[in-house]
Amino acid sequence: MSVQPLSITIKATVNAQVGKTWDCYTGPGHIVHWNFASPDWHCPKATNDLTVGGKFTSRMEARDGSMGFDFEGVYTDIREHALIQYVMADGRKVKAVFKEDGHQTHVTVTFDAENTNPAEMQQMGWQAILDSFKKYTESLP
Repeated sequence: MSVQPLSITIKATVNAQVGKTWDCYTGPGHIVHWNFASPDWHCPKATNDLTVGGKFTSRMEARDGSMGFDFEGVYTDIREHALIQYVMADGRKVKAVFKEDGHQTHVTVTFDAENTNPAEMQQMGWQAILDSFKKYTESLP
């Protein structure tokens, strides 16, 4: 009997229509502006092949250069403006759902927790990144 990984869900309501929200979430030129959990980190580089079987990579680094890592995965399902599913390099699964509601988009991300850090810490980190995404997207005209 295999043990199912713990799933964690985070959410944000973005004050933008789904097309803009999707573009900001998936476009490498946008990802570098929001893909970090705190101001002392940044994302200097991102690539994204948004196709089933395509790979993405986001370089996440502390601004002081003390640490960094590549966040990467391979897409398993994509439905434009609605759903993105991928498997991270360590085998954990992620699902992002986009639901348009007038001039807003509800974004819900569910991911398999890893076993190194407490679930609450992982939820806070991923939520901070999603909040950064929301703030960035809403700042654009």
